[in-house]
Amino acid sequence: MFAGQSRRFVGRRAVGAAAFIVAAMAAWVPSIRSASAASDQSEGSGLPLPRFVSLKSDHVNVRGGPNKDHDVAWVYTRPGLPVEIMAEFENWRRIRDRDGTEGWVYHSLLSGRRTAYVAKSKSQNDLVPLYESADPKSSLRATLEPGVLGSVKRCNGQWCRLTGDGFDGWIEQERLWGVYPNEKIE
Repeated sequence: MFAGQSRRFVGRRAVGAAAFIVAAMAAWVPSIRSASAASDQSEGSGLPLPRFVSLKSDHVNVRGGPNKDHDVAWVYTRPGLPVEIMAEFENWRRIRDRDGTEGWVYHSLLSGRRTAYVAKSKSQNDLVPLYESADPKSSLRATLEPGVLGSVKRCNGQWCRLTGDGFDGWIEQERLWGVYPNEKIE
């Protein structure tokens, strides 16, 4: 009997161990899913798409695909240019410039600093007024040509404070490429 009891005890222990293993696996599988989801997010930034950023370097290789095996399609040579991130793959970002040209850039060559171009008017190629405050009745600070690049300091959804080489003031948000319509930037 002792041998039988021992077997039963081992059997109960085995059943108990099996139940514990099943319970542990049930708890472990969701944690694997969570870890997997976290690593999926770490492969991209997890930030919303599309979004605007700027070029960090004065030499940014743009490639045909998201790795160094792809040929360099062209090179940007001016830091601070605004680009729009359209997609992410691991540490690579597919960007689009103001001309609509797209390519892949390594993430460390991009900056979260917001910049914008003064956009051309659809109807004419006129100078764009830059005001002292976010009000067309305020003092005129400057007039800017389309293509002028500046740093975006704030946007209230209608107006943006834009600074650059020799200018600082408020411009109508719709006249900029590098910010979205109605976007607010603090």
